[in-house]
Amino acid sequence: MRLVIVSGLSGSGKSVALNMLEDLGWYCIDNIPAGLLNAFVSHAVRRPDPIYERSAVGLDARNEPDEIAGIPQTVRELRRSGIECEIIYLHADEGMLLRRYGETRRRHPLVRDGVDLKGAIAAELKLLEPITNSADLVVDTTRTSVHELRELMRARVEQRRSRRLSIMFQSFGFKNGIPSGADFVFDARTLPNPYWVPELQPLNGRDAAVIQFLEAEPAVKALLEDIIAFIERRIPLYVENNRGYLTVAVGCTGGQHRSVYLVERLAAYFAARYPSVVARHDSLPTKA
Repeated sequence: MRLVIVSGLSGSGKSVALNMLEDLGWYCIDNIPAGLLNAFVSHAVRRPDPIYERSAVGLDARNEPDEIAGIPQTVRELRRSGIECEIIYLHADEGMLLRRYGETRRRHPLVRDGVDLKGAIAAELKLLEPITNSADLVVDTTRTSVHELRELMRARVEQRRSRRLSIMFQSFGFKNGIPSGADFVFDARTLPNPYWVPELQPLNGRDAAVIQFLEAEPAVKALLEDIIAFIERRIPLYVENNRGYLTVAVGCTGGQHRSVYLVERLAAYFAARYPSVVARHDSLPTKA
């Protein structure tokens, strides 16, 4: 049995993630009381019905603090019993969460007398710390559209082979902040910048002219080779420790040219060697 626990901040996209897994044939339960998690697994394991072979449950801040604090231990016990269990944690920055709640006019589950929306978000962050610290995969949805989140769940969670490593290379712009959840972060800002070439400025690192510009620079090739060597040495360690996900972020100033080029090259290199590799670009225009 494979069990995915989907948790995270209210407004970060948990329902979207669960709905995607359900659309892909997973058995999904949203907002399950944490205290009933073991009971559900026992029920699923006893049943010969294959419907439970891939299950996902949503856990949110409406659980009691002691129940949330016990989730990491529960996950360890499930793994020892042979259940392939993982935690997916969704996150977004405060400004985006405030905007989403303003647009939907929904009520945050922790808003109450004397606690406003900002206070509720802060309280939820603190309450979910045990889950955050134990997460196998952290997904920052601050600049992620619904379509992109659904695709990430498909590519990274649903398509990950049993007990195999899912690798994501992610480009970003330092001006927008470093994405949360990255295991390793590399800085490409010292490389020659196509942005200062007028005809290249409106393009990005997937365009032929930008590729030609960067591939003519020895420093670009050297950094690419350094990152490849670094990641290749660490992948076996992730596999040996039964880690399911590896996220590598590469940033430049705006996240348009250098980091995009490097991520595309890294993804192509590792995709030829590993079965589950994804490229993501945080600062390029998002799909609807």
